[in-house]
Amino acid sequence: MALQLGVDTGGTYTDAVLIRDEQEVIASAKSLTTRHDLAIGVGGAVRAVLAQSGVAAQDVSMAALSTTLATNALVEGQGGRVALVYIGFAPEDLERHGLSEALKGDPALVLAGGHTHAGSEAAPLDTDTLLAFLETETVGVSGYAVASVFATRNPAHELEAARIIAETTGAPVTCSHQLSAKLNGPKRALTAVLNARLIGMIDRLIGRAQHTLADIGITAPMMVVRGDGALMSAEQARTRPIETILSGPAASIVGARWMTGVDTALVSDIGGTTTDVALIKGGRPAIDPEGARVGGYRTMVEAVAMRTSGLGGDSQVHIHAEGLQGGLVLGPRRVVPISLIATEAPDVVHAALDRQVNAPVVGEHDGKFLRAVPGLPVAGLGEREAVLLDRIDSDVHPLGAVLRTRMEQGALNRLVDRGLVQVAGVTPSDASHVLGRLDAWDRVAAEKALTLFARRRIGSGDTLAPDAETLARTIIDQLTEQTSLTLLEAAFAEESEGFGLPPEQLARHVLMRRGLKNHRGMLALDAALNVDVVGLGASAPSYYPAVGDRLHCRMILPEHAGVANAIGAVVGRVTMRRSGSVTSPAEGKFRVHLEGGPQDFTSSEAALKTLEDHLSAEARHEAQAAGAENINVHVTRDIRTAQVEAREVFVEAFLTAEASGRPRVATED
Repeated sequence: MALQLGVDTGGTYTDAVLIRDEQEVIASAKSLTTRHDLAIGVGGAVRAVLAQSGVAAQDVSMAALSTTLATNALVEGQGGRVALVYIGFAPEDLERHGLSEALKGDPALVLAGGHTHAGSEAAPLDTDTLLAFLETETVGVSGYAVASVFATRNPAHELEAARIIAETTGAPVTCSHQLSAKLNGPKRALTAVLNARLIGMIDRLIGRAQHTLADIGITAPMMVVRGDGALMSAEQARTRPIETILSGPAASIVGARWMTGVDTALVSDIGGTTTDVALIKGGRPAIDPEGARVGGYRTMVEAVAMRTSGLGGDSQVHIHAEGLQGGLVLGPRRVVPISLIATEAPDVVHAALDRQVNAPVVGEHDGKFLRAVPGLPVAGLGEREAVLLDRIDSDVHPLGAVLRTRMEQGALNRLVDRGLVQVAGVTPSDASHVLGRLDAWDRVAAEKALTLFARRRIGSGDTLAPDAETLARTIIDQLTEQTSLTLLEAAFAEESEGFGLPPEQLARHVLMRRGLKNHRGMLALDAALNVDVVGLGASAPSYYPAVGDRLHCRMILPEHAGVANAIGAVVGRVTMRRSGSVTSPAEGKFRVHLEGGPQDFTSSEAALKTLEDHLSAEARHEAQAAGAENINVHVTRDIRTAQVEAREVFVEAFLTAEASGRPRVATED
């Protein structure tokens, strides 16, 4: 009998599930995610699931971790301070390709060097300028990203720059060619920057999770779910954390398929921070050929084709102030629900809310609180941010008691972006407490906070809502509306024939809106989502029946919908892909581009065979290192040719080797 433990660390809850022989869920449990020390939440969920099942820790034969931490960090703009070394590109490329925005003021160096399309050196690498940069411009940098022009044709300059950086600083370095074998240097550079930003965060999570499992007595190896739903070893995830973006959502799709057996359906997973929607077709999730898009960034990471939006049970509620009518909008930033923070500091929260409720006028910061997240690196903070963080210390404070000037609002935003401070405010979770749909935390605090929020003025001068209960219903209705729009966007994006407009516009088109309401006038309009929806997430049973009604579709809510991510972590496969290219720089010459440098051949088949053998061996080795057994390797060739004077001429080939197998598990004799 094999007992497998799945763990998922979400923005609000950490889930754990035990599965017997990949066939039966025997126990599941939840614990609040503890951002200041993720091990507390992991340990709480694992201990609870072991106690519930009566299973001894040493009997667990495999542990697997999925996480929304990387996804949430990119959606919320969080992560460590990084530096980019950009080799062979023009300085204006930083702005042109969105790298400056992704760097968020972190240092960047545009350096001479790089290679040509054929893999020959375009210019010598300027190592003197690199060394000077490392000595003067990189205080507080937690990770480096290195991207060189045509590094997938020849990575020599990336590797040399990485060696110098590692020897000089001791900090982790991400090379763009190690994340993708495809062309598009700026996009690889962006992916490398995001990877470097996530390294410290994911390394802490995995390290603490491993130590926690060991303390509990679980000695089985730990796997981590990638963004394509496959498994990788914990050690591999620590060096390539960018591959864990969409890890949790990908695991939920694997879990949805395992629980329901659906062949074709939209899967919608609502968490505390995001809603993730993907299509299962033919029993498998599609892989996004353009790379995962998260938080407005298009990366080169292979991941499930998924639309991720900043909409969850803990999304911040904003007043939509444009026009006279007013209204609400949710997200994209997650905040701590008032009902939750009141359980942690009840005296502070209730005293402040009582004072604010009894005041004649609602203040700008009323109904909001903040707290610092201890134990995270603070190097590289500006003076204003450092002063503000010191003032917050380790306590929960009303927001208005901490901010003393308008200038400090920007400093607070930067602290939140770094993940050093969390803000608490009104969320759909609070609205659900007011309406009696949830009773996990402090309902009274939620009601006070919504009473305050309801008194805020919209553009017409009227109050937003007459009371807390009315506002709560409005918030839930808005969550239903935004979830419906997310599902419609995904459906339009998957249509085989286009409608002439982007999915975002089609989902909001007046004809679609009228069709969903079965308009009857001179025209009869009917519209519906013509595919089942699998609703996942702990709050799905509370929110998603109304979404099914709105879209006139069947809503499937599996028994274990609340721990689908943890289930998917257990039942996935180890899959490793390695890609490479063959070019033809001259007639009769075929060049294989390898990490050790280009190799030339006189026949295309010899070049293709060399690359295929190399990629297959690398993929198999990576799968074995991840703990897979019974490995199968499959190679695909994408060969491009051209007609020249009635002859078919080889232009380029792109090969991908995929090695796949189930993770090894220890079984009883």
